Amino acid sequence: MTTPDIAARRVLGAIAALVVGTLTLSACGGNASADANTDTKNGSGSNTAKTSTAKIVISAKDGSTNASINATGVQVSDGKLTDVKMTVAGSGQAVDGAISANGASWKPKEQLERGTKYQISATAKDSSGKTAAANSIFTTVTSSNSFIGTYTPDDGTTVGVGMPVSFTFNKVISDKKAVQSHITVTSSTGQQVVGHWFGAQRLDFRPQEYWKAGSKVTMKIDLDGVQGANGVYGVQKKTVSFTIGRSQVSTVDVNTQTMTVVRDGQTLKSLPISSGSPEHTTYNGQMVISEKFTQTRMDSRTVGLGGEYDIPDVPHAMRLTSTGTFIHGNYWYNKSNPPFGQTGTSHGCVGLADVQGAQGATNAKWFYDNSLIGDVVIVKHSPDRTVDPDNGLNGWNMSWSDWTAGSAA
Repeated sequence: MTTPDIAARRVLGAIAALVVGTLTLSACGGNASADANTDTKNGSGSNTAKTSTAKIVISAKDGSTNASINATGVQVSDGKLTDVKMTVAGSGQAVDGAISANGASWKPKEQLERGTKYQISATAKDSSGKTAAANSIFTTVTSSNSFIGTYTPDDGTTVGVGMPVSFTFNKVISDKKAVQSHITVTSSTGQQVVGHWFGAQRLDFRPQEYWKAGSKVTMKIDLDGVQGANGVYGVQKKTVSFTIGRSQVSTVDVNTQTMTVVRDGQTLKSLPISSGSPEHTTYNGQMVISEKFTQTRMDSRTVGLGGEYDIPDVPHAMRLTSTGTFIHGNYWYNKSNPPFGQTGTSHGCVGLADVQGAQGATNAKWFYDNSLIGDVVIVKHSPDRTVDPDNGLNGWNMSWSDWTAGSAA
């Protein structure tokens, strides 16, 4: 027989069990940033919640959709990380990473992919051994919501004194000041370096005069998370350094059809050349060698000249403008009446005597072998106009006042 007191105790006991079950379930859905530890004091049987003092911060917030592909990581204060797992959400593919030696941070070994959903779970312990935990599911910035800049010169290269730093962005930049202020270019010689915008997608940097020979130039790109346009963010964060080689400036005089090569203030050679014909004159101005090809194809149709020529193996070709001006070897000239040093016969390029196959001790090969990307070739006394500053890497044809006026910083 069940008495009322016994029935009441059973009901209360069932309710207590139900409450404990409810508490147990709710703990699974609690804040993942910290776990509570329970200790039993003095055998009294009373449990006291103890929260870890370790505080874990995952840089990409849970649910975020524009997370960095460079800076995503985990940090902890008042504790040390004990385990971090990062996976591609959905597939479960692991992302390699490493906890720092002092246990204060973790970061992926490789740059993350754009537009990809990831998950991070991290645990840490404080000095008392109490555990904290945190997790985040987030998506990195997509290609459509981000921009990148391709740049020249490359890290670790040695270039000529005329080589600017040139960025071309894959999207229109409306906040030029924000973007330019997060790219810094400095020289070991202390030369002032200023950026100049050519339109909304190209930003070049140069000093007032050519770089000092032997100097080291450092470019710091800190565009990660920088908003370049409405809803479009940068993703690049790196440091690039390059070295300026010896000073070489070559001057083409169209009147005499010669080119004088000067290195570190001393004349190396004076070479006979053949510039543009009267119908296809060569630009005047300071032009920077931007590419070198032992042999390359030149097709007049690519520069709007119809089918006047198509030469598949032009030797020792070095680009001076983006519109197709080169200084290159010429093996198809009239052998009975060589034009070099005599008259202009090209379609705007500067030609040097050469042989087919790019072999032999020719003037063209000598100049090619003795030239760096970034060397300057100056053309003067041509009936043509001065080359546009943005036609190739030729911003030296702009006055310093005009150059600085085009800065957004």
